[in-house]
Amino acid sequence: MPEMEGILYKWTNYVSGWQPRWFILDKGILAYYKSQDEVGQGCKGSVKLACCEIDVHGTDPTRVDLIIPGEQHFYVKGTSEAERQRWLVALGSAKACLTDSIVHQGKEESDSNMRSKMSELRLYCDLLMQQVASVKEACEERENNQM
Repeated sequence: MPEMEGILYKWTNYVSGWQPRWFILDKGILAYYKSQDEVGQGCKGSVKLACCEIDVHGTDPTRVDLIIPGEQHFYVKGTSEAERQRWLVALGSAKACLTDSIVHQGKEESDSNMRSKMSELRLYCDLLMQQVASVKEACEERENNQM
């Protein structure tokens, strides 16, 4: 039995935009299908949660970005804010369970996980520094306009 399944809207491209897809979260893998009827025909794509970052979109309360650094981005939206929250809990729980099992598998994998977390922290630090620079620039511009 899958941990969670249901419709999410997936960004496909600039021509087609957001399209409804059937997603199944099972054993740490999020797979999607064109529709629920096509589940038996094989998935259109999948992402292993242990390898990806789960980012809550800053302005869209229904969107979640799943990012495999340097490789792939999945942009998905829930059908509502509440539905996105349900998916976030399921995705985060599945990723946390995978992370726990990685820790128990030995020091090498733990070191790899630590490097991944450090990389994630550097990314957040860079994003924060960019935002600080933008705020500083806006303040300076405002001061210059008031003179």
